[in-house]
Amino acid sequence: MTMDRATSRVVAGPDIVSRGFVYVRESEALMDEAKARVEQALEKCEQEKITEWSTIKSNVRDALGRYLFDKTRRRPMILPIIMEM
Repeated sequence: MTMDRATSRVVAGPDIVSRGFVYVRESEALMDEAKARVEQALEKCEQEKITEWSTIKSNVRDALGRYLFDKTRRRPMILPIIMEM
């Protein structure tokens, strides 16, 4: 995702890229819901006035990890990447 450094607001994204976890074409619903979970985690950070990027990344990783484990019983490596604008 891309965030504005001054306001800590999401400007673009989030985009989810999967490599070797699930076949994306067969799991579009899973990926769409995963994206929604990331957006919810980002909204929660914004509401709680969290601006530190490491905390934002941790919250996204935790929320997405819980969701994917509940749905697939697998624990993929989650690497949140934030680009600044």
